[in-house]
Amino acid sequence: MRIDILTLFPSMFSGPFDESIVNRAIDRNLVSIMIHNLRDWGIGKHRVVDDYPFGGGTGMLMKPEPLFEATAAIKKESANPSAPVILLSPQGRVFNQGIAAELATLDQFILICGHYEGIDERVREHLATDEISIGDYVLTGGEPAAIVVVDAVVRQLPGVLGSEESAKDDSHTGSLLEYPQYTRPQTYEGWEVPEVLLSGDHAKIAKWRREQAILRTLSRRPDLLDKANLSPEERKLISHN
Repeated sequence: MRIDILTLFPSMFSGPFDESIVNRAIDRNLVSIMIHNLRDWGIGKHRVVDDYPFGGGTGMLMKPEPLFEATAAIKKESANPSAPVILLSPQGRVFNQGIAAELATLDQFILICGHYEGIDERVREHLATDEISIGDYVLTGGEPAAIVVVDAVVRQLPGVLGSEESAKDDSHTGSLLEYPQYTRPQTYEGWEVPEVLLSGDHAKIAKWRREQAILRTLSRRPDLLDKANLSPEERKLISHN
């Protein structure tokens, strides 16, 4: 997979992408992450990328020319004219595990990090093929959102995690939060590990974990249960709690 990121602040990505799972995926050639400085396509000798909005108003808007030209250059260089172009925007569809899985099936996608007071509407109408928001709050730019999206997508790629089962058990996979987990010591400050986890009965442990995931979701994120694939017996478990 190839991920291209258009940004005004390339250095913001050096830390997050140089560590942990994303860096491991890069080292294994499972993903290529290309960071492009939008000012390389800026206008004139001062590499201008923003201007005042028509009609007045506060702040500056990102100009359309650098974004269109940068995207065209990326698509030409990668020989992929149909690569999706995703604008990171508070007006986009709210990012979730399903969207991460959807993006993980692509060979390439391009992320545009917005900044200033917004972006020229023609970018949204004629360049972006999708818009994604990571939540209902305000960020200073699209860079933190791009880091979130990339991290969530990359860990979905085959071979990235140490165990393929790890991704299946993650919170929000299958619309359930993850079950409680424990490690040694068995007893700490008088708090015991649940006995079922020490039983060695894998079927019983799997059943307990599934029930705990359902109950935790019911307690903390009941809205997710509407999308969960639950058996009639599991639906009864919900109704009795």
